[in-house]
Amino acid sequence: MLVSAKEMLQKAKAGKYAVGQFNINNLEWTKAILLTAEELKSPVILGVSEGAGKYMTGYKTVSAMVKAMIEELNITVPVALHLDHGSYDGCMKCIEAGFSSIMFDGSHYPIDENIAKTKELVKIVEEKGMSLEAEVGSIGGEEDGVVGKGECADPNECKMIADLGVTMLAAGIGNIHGKYPENWEGLSFETLEAISKLTGDMPLVLHGGTGIPEDMIKKAISLGVAKINVNTECQLSFAAATREYVEAGKDLQGKGFDPRKLLAPGTEAIKATVKEKMELFGSIGKAE
Repeated sequence: MLVSAKEMLQKAKAGKYAVGQFNINNLEWTKAILLTAEELKSPVILGVSEGAGKYMTGYKTVSAMVKAMIEELNITVPVALHLDHGSYDGCMKCIEAGFSSIMFDGSHYPIDENIAKTKELVKIVEEKGMSLEAEVGSIGGEEDGVVGKGECADPNECKMIADLGVTMLAAGIGNIHGKYPENWEGLSFETLEAISKLTGDMPLVLHGGTGIPEDMIKKAISLGVAKINVNTECQLSFAAATREYVEAGKDLQGKGFDPRKLLAPGTEAIKATVKEKMELFGSIGKAE
């Protein structure tokens, strides 16, 4: 069932586990993630970047596909359909399209402007029964043209945004989108702990979940992270499985070129990646 992310994340924060946000790019991605969540009885968040939304022809298409798929596949676990790193205009379009959750990334604005725009969206999502994620500081790397240098967030600014009534807060703590470089210094747990103390029960969000060591993931969860985003790792596993299929010449055997067969190994690889992450995050069985 399509729901706001509010209740699932409050439960995760209280229960010291995290709900995974897995970004979707097409039908196969969406189906693989939903089926895995249902099999493992885990709540799940389907993330849609603005670029992916455009690729799939628009947010209304995405919303209709997800809602229909939940019904057709008999998905019973809580599912949130969430805009990832949204602009103000993107947020408004997703609200209109029937998303259940949005992220407004105002981290590149001066804090006063970030607060003003976030405050406007808080009022709208409360009326719609949706959840809202805000961001302070920046996530390193690039995702769909959103570039961040990876600056750690100011804990006091995090409190200012949290006090507006947002559902969850993404704060830069040295995390990076995409692959982590060999010289990466790791997460700043000092920053995370300071933010957690000031924001209290606010579920915190860790972007750039691909490549962060397991011990860091578990420590982040213990310090208040209740939502972890994964995208690159699914892309890499999908690409590797598809490459193996093609390089083995299976697309030339019988009707192996049929896209339903050609994309099947990659889809199974996504399922395996999602399962691995749900086990690490501790969300398995939490939807029962």
